Amino acid sequence: MITAGIDVGSLSTDVVIYHSDKGMLSYSIVPTGVNGRRAAETALEQALLSAGVSFGQVQASVATGYGRINIEFADKRVTEITCHARGIFYLYPSARTVIDIGGQDSKAIRLNSAGKVLDFVMNDKCAAGTGRFLEVMAGALEVDLAEMAELSEKTAASVPISSMCTVFAESEVVSLLAAGNAREQIIRGLHEAIADRTAGMVHRVGLEAPVAMTGGVAKNRGVVRALERKLGCPIHVPPEPQIAGALGAALLAAEN
Repeated sequence: MITAGIDVGSLSTDVVIYHSDKGMLSYSIVPTGVNGRRAAETALEQALLSAGVSFGQVQASVATGYGRINIEFADKRVTEITCHARGIFYLYPSARTVIDIGGQDSKAIRLNSAGKVLDFVMNDKCAAGTGRFLEVMAGALEVDLAEMAELSEKTAASVPISSMCTVFAESEVVSLLAAGNAREQIIRGLHEAIADRTAGMVHRVGLEAPVAMTGGVAKNRGVVRALERKLGCPIHVPPEPQIAGALGAALLAAEN
């Protein structure tokens, strides 16, 4: 059985093509832009081409993410909490805590031994500590977003960031630069601020190891390591952390 999982996020749209016997066949990640449905169609076309299958061979599909309601061609729509939990449980069956930091929201999810969601906390009211937050800070620092992790590892010292509001934090970063603070120390301070905020969410659902992390921000090892220090335990990151939700959606399509 071949299924498709479609995760329409605020910044990226991800698709996974899954075979019930062979596992994941392919995936694609495209910018969501202003039209989530078009992004989903593009991502699906790319994933199908990569898998070497046609849309007619897809027997079931599930859409998830904030834009799932607009994906009319999907057979079913499921919340991203459920899909991220299912995707991570497939990749790391021992995981009990899931941290997801995407483009404009973040989540902490607690799982039981069967992979079912026991509790979760979600911040979707502001971009603090998300991928968008890091993009704005990278712009203020005049560094490439992909360089932030490497730069933060060049120092053991950090400059505390007092505000997590994207607008105020941007002004604070500009002021810190003007005062002569090193970019590396400011970046490390930003990563620690994100870790502090995220750890608070994790403790609200109840920290239990092992911990896994998904979402685009999981690609930033500076944030991951700051979180590991804050939580006091290692964090498992999938090879491609952005597709966990789409993978979970494809798995649910196969199961249902």
